[in-house]
Amino acid sequence: MRRYLSMPAIYKRVNNCTDMAQAKRLPSRAAAARVLQHVFCDGTSLSTLLPGLSDIAAAKDIPYIKAMVFGVCRYFHRLEPQLAVLLHKNLPEEHADIRALALCGLFQLQYGNVPQHAAVSETVNAVKALGKPWAKSLINGVLRQFLRRRNDIDNRLRGKPAYRYAHPQWLIDTIKKAWPTQAENIFGANNQQGPMSLRVNTLAQSRQDYLQQLRQQQIPAQPCKHAPAGVAIEQARGVETLPGFIDGAVSVQDEAAQLAAQLLQAASADIRLLDACAAPGGKTAHLAESYPQAQISAVEIDPQRMLMVADTLQRLNLSTTRVRCIQADAGEPDTWWEGRRFQRILIDAPCTATGVIRRHPDIKLLRRAADVADLAAAQARLLNGLWPLLEAGGILVYCTCSVLAEENSGQIEKFLHETDDAREIPIEARWGLAQSVGRQILPGQDDMDGFYYARVQKRNV
Repeated sequence: MRRYLSMPAIYKRVNNCTDMAQAKRLPSRAAAARVLQHVFCDGTSLSTLLPGLSDIAAAKDIPYIKAMVFGVCRYFHRLEPQLAVLLHKNLPEEHADIRALALCGLFQLQYGNVPQHAAVSETVNAVKALGKPWAKSLINGVLRQFLRRRNDIDNRLRGKPAYRYAHPQWLIDTIKKAWPTQAENIFGANNQQGPMSLRVNTLAQSRQDYLQQLRQQQIPAQPCKHAPAGVAIEQARGVETLPGFIDGAVSVQDEAAQLAAQLLQAASADIRLLDACAAPGGKTAHLAESYPQAQISAVEIDPQRMLMVADTLQRLNLSTTRVRCIQADAGEPDTWWEGRRFQRILIDAPCTATGVIRRHPDIKLLRRAADVADLAAAQARLLNGLWPLLEAGGILVYCTCSVLAEENSGQIEKFLHETDDAREIPIEARWGLAQSVGRQILPGQDDMDGFYYARVQKRNV
C-alpha cells in the first residue's frame, strides 16, 4: 500500500503536528489522537504510522489503540458531521489533536465496548497528556451533549449519503456509477473488519498438516475456498499466537491476493519471473513458495518498503540467491534490467486501493477523485514499460486491489487495443465476476478483499 495523496481540507498541515517519537508512553486515547493527528495533518497512512506505536504507548495498549484509530477512520464520515453539530464551529487547525480526541470519544460511545461513563471520563483525562488542559471542559461537554442529543443528531444527518454510508461523497458517486446494483453491498463490506486469512508455506508443510496444528492448539480454522494454500481463521488473533509463524510456516495474506501465483502458471523449471512493485513482499514470497525452480526478480521503488520484502523472505527461509531484490523504478527498466527477457511478469500495480478499504479505512480520508486518473497513468506506464521485457509466448498477470474499471478492465482493454502482439488469456474461475477483460472480485465476495486480475500473453509476430 502506497502513501495516499490527499486529505480533508479542514485538516491542512499545521506546525504543531508533534512528531510521534517525541511523546513517550501516552495513555491509549491520547496516543490514538496523536496518530490520527498525523493522518489528518500530514496525510500519512496508518500503515506507515502504526509500526511506530511502540515509541509512544505501552505494548499492552497497542491493540486497543489500533482498534480505535481504525474505527475512527472507518466511521469518520459519520463522526465528523456529528462533531461539527456539537461544536457549532471548527476548532483552529493547531488543535487537530483535540479534534481527533473528540472523534475517538464519539467512536467509543457508538461502536466501542466500554461503558459510556468510562468512555467519557477516560477521553477527558487524555487531554492532560496532550498538554492542553483547557480542552477538558470542551471534550466533556461534547461527549455528554452527544449522549443527550444522539437521536436528534442522527435524524438531522441521516439523509446525507456520506453520513449514511460512512464514505466520502466522491467515492459514493464513483462506486455507484461503477457498480449500481452492488454498491450497497460494497459500502457495507467496506465498513466491516476484514477476516483473517493465512497462506501456508507449502515448502515447509501441507495446508492439511497446518490445519491439524491449528486444531491441536484449539484455533478454529478452515481451508479457503479458492486459494490452494489458504487458511481462514474464524477469529483474528496476533500472529505471535499462530503456530510456526516466526519460523516461516505461514504468512498473513488475504485469499484474493493469493490468487496471483496460480494465474502465472509458471511450473516449468528455471523460468525467469518478474514481480514488479513487489513490496511488502507477500506475493514475492508466494511465488518463491509456489515455483521453487524459478529465478525471481523482485523490483520495488521505495527503499524502505524493499526492506520489508527482504524481511519477509528471511522470515520464510526463502533463498535470496533465487529471489533477486532490486530497488528501482520498475517502469524504467533501462536503470535495472540486465537484458534477459522474462517468461512471466506480475504487475501488482499501484492503485486507489478501493477494494481493501475494510483493511485500510484511512483510504476514505486520504484518497480523492483526482487520484484515479493519476494512478491510471502510472499503471499504463508500467504496462508499456515492462511489456518489452516479456518473452514471446510469455504471460503477464496484471492485478490491482481496486474496484474501479479505469484501473482494471478499462486499463487492459486500452493496452490490448494499442499493443499488436498482446492477447488476453481468459480466466476461467469460480471466483469473482467476469468483465469485458479479466475478472473482478468485489469486497466481501467469498470473504475476500476486492481485487482485479487479467492475464495477457505475448503473441509470436
